[in-house]
Amino acid sequence: MTQTDATPWSAVVLGGGDPGDPFAAAHGVKVKPLIPVAGEPMALHVLRALRGSGRVGRVAYVGPTTPELDDLIDERVTDHGTLLSNLEAGVDALRAAGLQPGERVLVVTADVPMLRASEVRSVLDDAPAGAGLVYPVVRREVCEAAYPGVKRTYARLRDGTFTGGNLFLLDPALIGQFLPRLREVLAARKAPLKLAGLIGPGVLLRLVTGRLSVAALEAKVSALLGVPARALVTPHAAVGTDVDKDADLTLAEAQLTGRPGAGT
Repeated sequence: MTQTDATPWSAVVLGGGDPGDPFAAAHGVKVKPLIPVAGEPMALHVLRALRGSGRVGRVAYVGPTTPELDDLIDERVTDHGTLLSNLEAGVDALRAAGLQPGERVLVVTADVPMLRASEVRSVLDDAPAGAGLVYPVVRREVCEAAYPGVKRTYARLRDGTFTGGNLFLLDPALIGQFLPRLREVLAARKAPLKLAGLIGPGVLLRLVTGRLSVAALEAKVSALLGVPARALVTPHAAVGTDVDKDADLTLAEAQLTGRPGAGT
């Protein structure tokens, strides 16, 4: 999935959200990505990181925007209500705009304002070749060293303890193959018996007991979704650190205040 500067990536930024989100309402905005961080909407920091990376040629943004965001967006897409529906709508908008042969799509949530342009570039340049779906993960010790006291959800595997990234990479030609199955998995995530039926009770047991390896998990996800899937262990804590609550907002404010330009 490695690409060169001559074949830029396209990006879908997921900037939608529940209009009744109390976190957004408490900060006087429609949806969370519009909450100000260091004086600007958190989504604006994400868009600047993408543009500053030198790797992203076109951006589709799903969700409400502001004029300052619009300057960095190529395709504006209406919020379709769910994460997977928004993902599909964003990729469709890129297709309609004319994805070039060999282009891959970066999908990123709009609530990771600490993400740097150099980190976007690193993830894209390190993406393993031949994978239809690449999901960056971050080691717990990396997150805690970068942001002491940060609260994240972690999964314990045989290779270490990881948190999932808030971006992933995909081959748009394969999206129709894995989205229906991914919807099933997400729908079953709070029903253990149904989830065990989908992924296999043995795999689920090894997962919850920390005996499942990254390689075994990759193989299971690939088989489940019907596309070659790979995890990418990244050293960038910001990839796995989104803003979901006021404590996260305080952390982001502290990190972004006085930071050098987004192109670094």
